[in-house]
Amino acid sequence: MKMHRLARVAEAIREVASETILYEVRDPRVKLVTVTRAEVSGDLQHAKVYVSIMGTEKEQQLTLRGLRHAAGFIQSKLARRLQTRFTPVLHFVLDQGVKHSIEMTRLINEALAQGKPPPAAADETEGPAPDDAEGAADGDAAEAEGG
Repeated sequence: MKMHRLARVAEAIREVASETILYEVRDPRVKLVTVTRAEVSGDLQHAKVYVSIMGTEKEQQLTLRGLRHAAGFIQSKLARRLQTRFTPVLHFVLDQGVKHSIEMTRLINEALAQGKPPPAAADETEGPAPDDAEGAADGDAAEAEGG
């Protein structure tokens, strides 16, 4: 199957799942959910819906269980939108990408707070050497005349 069609179907799945979870799912377990992306199998039979869930590990597992319980309802909304022969079976997967990016940002900030300023910053404060500045200006003037 063409890759652009799979991408369009995946985007439609992401949109429908996101809107349905936000506005129509009434399960109290399902809260603080962001649909990050969707992946569709080549035969359009299965789709993985990646979700980011805010909260503790226990709250995330409880919300994921609620999403799996509501999968049939979300699939019915998806069937109306896609109008294909088969509606993909939805599998909800916890997306760890957001968690990993927050952790990396924390580690970088921690390292910057503990460490010395980078050596490149020290070189910039000194400014260019006078000989370098004149050489660059002469080279620019020569290129403008010759070129």
